[in-house]
Amino acid sequence: MGHYEFGANVVSDRYMLLGRITTEGRLSGRIKYDLAQWMAMKLHLQLSGEPGQSQAMLDTDLKGGDWNAQLKLGSPSFLGLNYFQSLTPRLSAGGEFFWLHSNLKSGVGLAMRHQGTKHVATMQVATTGILSLQYAHKVNEKVTLATDFLWQFATREATATLGYDATLRQCRLRGKIDTNGVVTAFLEERFSPGINFVLSGELDHLHSNYKFGFGVVAGE
Repeated sequence: MGHYEFGANVVSDRYMLLGRITTEGRLSGRIKYDLAQWMAMKLHLQLSGEPGQSQAMLDTDLKGGDWNAQLKLGSPSFLGLNYFQSLTPRLSAGGEFFWLHSNLKSGVGLAMRHQGTKHVATMQVATTGILSLQYAHKVNEKVTLATDFLWQFATREATATLGYDATLRQCRLRGKIDTNGVVTAFLEERFSPGINFVLSGELDHLHSNYKFGFGVVAGE
């Protein structure tokens, strides 16, 4: 049986409204409002007829000259706080904390980011048992290559991913392949101003799982 999704967007200079509803009856929405140049509020909603599947998250974003912070309050009983500070024009670092009361679970994470003229490198480590490394390099004005490494301490499992992003005259092609043998690709072609055709595919030979999709996007 096919599944479909209907969406509507309303965007202005200070606020943004996004809504999606599926044929399964799931409704999701996002509201963003800029209170000032240094403060914004975001509300994420996901409503479902299934018990325990509805969620809500309220974010408060604060931005200074060389720092930014975010406070997150969500259901069920979620509290999160993160802070990021520029140390030099190219290097920044920060941390985050979260508390999930329903599971009596908490976590602390640290992150660093270095940005050069043609590259961006990031590192994240968390007490939840995850180490993540990312590196993106701009080959030229049209091609960017990226790598990702994820290591889970508890299960001693690691995954590496290699991706690419190429912008051609009439289309944009993105894809990746990981060490699990999963290959994905996403093609977006511009038919005319305001009309784009999208084509996506995912091949998982190990589990014999193959997914394909296409769509048409109208509007800028």
